[in-house]
Amino acid sequence: MSTFEPSRFRAITRANVGRLPEWAGLPAELERAIRVVSTVLPFKTNHYVVRELIDWARVPDDPMFQMTFVQREMLSSADYAQMAALVDGGAPSAQIKAAADEVRLRLNPHPGGQLTHNVPSLNGRRLPGMQHKYRNTLLFFPGQGQTCHAYCTFCFRWAQFVGLTDMKFEARETADLTAYLRAHPEVGEVLVTGGDPLVMGASTLERYLEPLLAPEFEHVDVRIGTKSVAYWPQRFVTDPDADALLRVFERVTASGRHLSIMGHYAHPRELGTAIAQRAIARIRSTGAQIRMQAPLLRHINDDPQTWAQLWTAGVRLGCVPYYMFVERDTGPQDYFQVPLARAWQVFREAYQQVGGLARTVRGPSMSTFAGKIAIDGVADVAGERVFALSFLQARDPAWVRQPFYAKYDRRAAWFDELRPAFGDQRFFFESAPNRLRAAPGRRLDVIH
Repeated sequence: MSTFEPSRFRAITRANVGRLPEWAGLPAELERAIRVVSTVLPFKTNHYVVRELIDWARVPDDPMFQMTFVQREMLSSADYAQMAALVDGGAPSAQIKAAADEVRLRLNPHPGGQLTHNVPSLNGRRLPGMQHKYRNTLLFFPGQGQTCHAYCTFCFRWAQFVGLTDMKFEARETADLTAYLRAHPEVGEVLVTGGDPLVMGASTLERYLEPLLAPEFEHVDVRIGTKSVAYWPQRFVTDPDADALLRVFERVTASGRHLSIMGHYAHPRELGTAIAQRAIARIRSTGAQIRMQAPLLRHINDDPQTWAQLWTAGVRLGCVPYYMFVERDTGPQDYFQVPLARAWQVFREAYQQVGGLARTVRGPSMSTFAGKIAIDGVADVAGERVFALSFLQARDPAWVRQPFYAKYDRRAAWFDELRPAFGDQRFFFESAPNRLRAAPGRRLDVIH
């Protein structure tokens, strides 16, 4: 069995990125762009990503570089020019932050009703450390887990990391969580998410999970959303409390709960290192299951072969392909978005290349306000070219897997750009009594 030398986690941020030896080899304009764009969008990576995952001979086109280093085109030309003038002119940090916040608020920081409709209440009091969008699943955001080992440039929760007032989900204790579960016995899964909960020490994570193991919650399974499996696999192998973390997993599974580690893998290179593969083996030895999910992203994985390789490699390592998402309507969406027609083609061609064990994957899926909408295909029906769609999850469970159709639009990249087919004025779930009324510039933002 291979052994691995312990490695201390060291974050690379806007403040110290210039110390990287690789930084000196970047074109001056690329260096400037990273410094400018990182005043608006979060930027953080680490030495494992830099040394083991990025192919510096292919920078800036290398997919892992694109995943972790912000790019000039992630801001509009006007916003970039404004921020560059402030940075180049040596403006005070408060002035830069104020300008950056104005840009951030134009980037739809919390899509899909996360702040307006997903935050639950208990006895008339909002619980900002949770989200309850789907009947069976409750999201829980532990306060100590609201950062990551590295930030993905495409992250739809980027607003968690930039200091926007009243834009952060976090809970400091579990009393509200357990009280809410008692009041809502329909919840059968708690998804512990962030940020990344696995930046927490094992003992801190255990304190958050402990209440869920009480007999009264024996019907509640546990999911943990994490990118650490890809960006810092040392968390499960050589970190000082790696063994203690695995014992926490073992305790959850020994309680009879299903524990699923929702591994955010977007590229097969994230599975290619020896330590990443060892991390998977160690996690699975606890009885936990690893499920793989990621968005489809221009510049990173927008071709069928990349996805087929990712799913095949994952299955061989014992992971379950779970979701291909469409990049959400937030942050630098324009930079990463792939037209829905192309997304369906990529999914279909990748799906055709893999065996049955990898065909557990679902997608392409849009996490809209109303729910997760899958593109099931493109077809000609009654003389009209259409997208065949269905809900994989929905605010109203009655909507799930009910087929519906949108006019084919080869340029559309998000659901609010689609229109109903066959002359209908609205989609079935937009009709009374479930009518969704429009917010400025966006179709699916508010519900009854």
